[in-house]
Amino acid sequence: MTGVCVLIPGTAMAGWGPSGKSNGAKTVSSGTRSGSDIVSVVRFSGGTAGSGGSDGGNVTPVGDWSPPACWYEPRSAQEFSTYVEDMYDETVNAPGQANYAKSSVGEFRDTYKDGQYKNYNLGKADKGNWWVAVRDQTRWMEPEAQACDKAPFWVETGDTPDVPQAATPQILAELAYNRLHLPETEVSLAPANVTKVNLPTWAWLDETKFKPVSVTASLNVGGLDIRATTTAEPVSLRLEPGTRDAESFPASGECTFGDSGSIGEEYARGKAGRTPPCGISYLRSSGSGTYQLRATITWEIAWSGTGNPGPTRLPDGTFGSTQSIKVQEIQSVNR
Repeated sequence: MTGVCVLIPGTAMAGWGPSGKSNGAKTVSSGTRSGSDIVSVVRFSGGTAGSGGSDGGNVTPVGDWSPPACWYEPRSAQEFSTYVEDMYDETVNAPGQANYAKSSVGEFRDTYKDGQYKNYNLGKADKGNWWVAVRDQTRWMEPEAQACDKAPFWVETGDTPDVPQAATPQILAELAYNRLHLPETEVSLAPANVTKVNLPTWAWLDETKFKPVSVTASLNVGGLDIRATTTAEPVSLRLEPGTRDAESFPASGECTFGDSGSIGEEYARGKAGRTPPCGISYLRSSGSGTYQLRATITWEIAWSGTGNPGPTRLPDGTFGSTQSIKVQEIQSVNR
């Protein structure tokens, strides 16, 4: 996995000092080493809906809720020992490395090697794991990412880590939420791109493109084997005309998905006198410019996983995009 940081001291980015507070971090991505980095043990799979591909984007939660910006994961005694020793060697031997960085990493190493703990608890390797704070690197400057500020700590096998945000199926489900990739929401219109004042414009979505999207997050280390699958299903489309001088169909502006998985109804010859089940009617010309029609889909999101056959609801999410609509006056001829 990319885009996460483990809060253990690095070289130029010294992190944990004797106080146990973080002032920096190293990039991580799986339980092995890559250069001087430890990689997160959380794995993700899935995440792209239908033919969304790279044209879509990530879901935005509705309301104030957001997925965790930091959490805690286990490391075996050997993994933790190897990481700290290598980090120490790289820091003290780095040309031009600041003395404060060497001192900080040295004090951190002493705590786990010859101080509060003895030799990284390698003699107890079969009885527990180290737990370390991890944060999403794409959010590492956010205040929420600094909340996991506890120095690496030992947890006996079978015990529950006494910290909030310790990796659980629920935490994995919320991390998977942040990796849901949803398809572009450009709607089909008739008339397309250019319409007339007071002329109903039909809107619909391709039912083959908007299917449920799932991401599975899994963690298997030190006897902990948990997973969670988070699934988003499209439930409605909101059309915002880009001007107050417009009428929406239905009046709420909210078009719902039908049993077939489609929204709205494709326009066909002979429907000109009908009101579209999903669409808009502009009441004023856009002049020499265009209106920006925004189409936003609401996705209902739930998860199931280890210990939770579910599904259990998470906050709804949205994803939308805009497209330009030119509205012209209907021309009349006087005789």
